[in-house]
Amino acid sequence: MNIVFMGTPDFAVPCLRALIDNGENVQAVFTQPDKPKGRGYKLLPPPVKELALTHNIPVYQPLSLKKGEDAENAYKTLKELSPDLIVVVAYGKILPKEVLDIPKHFCINVHASLLPKYRGAAPIQRAILNGEKETGVTTMLMAEGLDTGDMLMKTSTEIGENETASELHDRLSEIGAKLLIDTVEAVKSNNITAEKQDDNLSNYAAMITKDMCPIDFGADAEVVHHKICGLSASPCASAVYDGKRLKVYKSAMSDKKKYDVAPGTIVNEKDFTVACGNGRTVTFLEIQAEGGKRMKTSDYLRGKPVEKGAVLS
Repeated sequence: MNIVFMGTPDFAVPCLRALIDNGENVQAVFTQPDKPKGRGYKLLPPPVKELALTHNIPVYQPLSLKKGEDAENAYKTLKELSPDLIVVVAYGKILPKEVLDIPKHFCINVHASLLPKYRGAAPIQRAILNGEKETGVTTMLMAEGLDTGDMLMKTSTEIGENETASELHDRLSEIGAKLLIDTVEAVKSNNITAEKQDDNLSNYAAMITKDMCPIDFGADAEVVHHKICGLSASPCASAVYDGKRLKVYKSAMSDKKKYDVAPGTIVNEKDFTVACGNGRTVTFLEIQAEGGKRMKTSDYLRGKPVEKGAVLS
């Protein structure tokens, strides 16, 4: 099947690889422009572009698909390619109606949630932040609205008790790749049915911002734990200890014992267990001190013990 693939970050790579491995004719890849990264601000290609180039797939990086010369050239290219499908996975750009209408069959999106829940930019992080026990991936027909198109296929998975957003991201990217191939095969055999979303069941997964990072230890321990898991590894939950910023990448809910101490108090200095607003506790499993490297808390404590009774903010 002739397919144009649109995607940018690591999450989209398994889907592109799956299409290639499945023998589909990926005619072209559309991805975001290269961006400066690192200390030297060297221009680096998106992960999807790197994979495409290794397979000699033409890559296009328009600044916009909606207006300007870039958009006009992109539209002309897509019309000439005349793909059977356009597959979009975390592309990061809005597709106008004239682009959605180009493929012979469908324009399919792979979205990392069980739609209609968690439409929007940050479905993985928001599911964990909200304490969801289950999430998944949905393939859908693209529409002009934000993740509002008719659903094609779904697959679900449990969220681990201590699973971080970055860990879940990697799992869902592989789950999404398999679901995409199942969807493409169903399209080929004309054995697929679209289901409308119930807008009444929808909610919006807004972008994650750095101002969400500080931990409020006055919240319940479950809320603190979900925040640490949901913001890992970027932008990462943080606290202040001894006047310096401490990033917390992983945590676990501690025993059910309740402590009558101020929220943020270290109640066990041997494993860095901290009391929260409901008296219950969380234990930090991976941290990064200001100016240091990310490491297991046990390794950190061997070199820099913390003080029992000290209060984090």
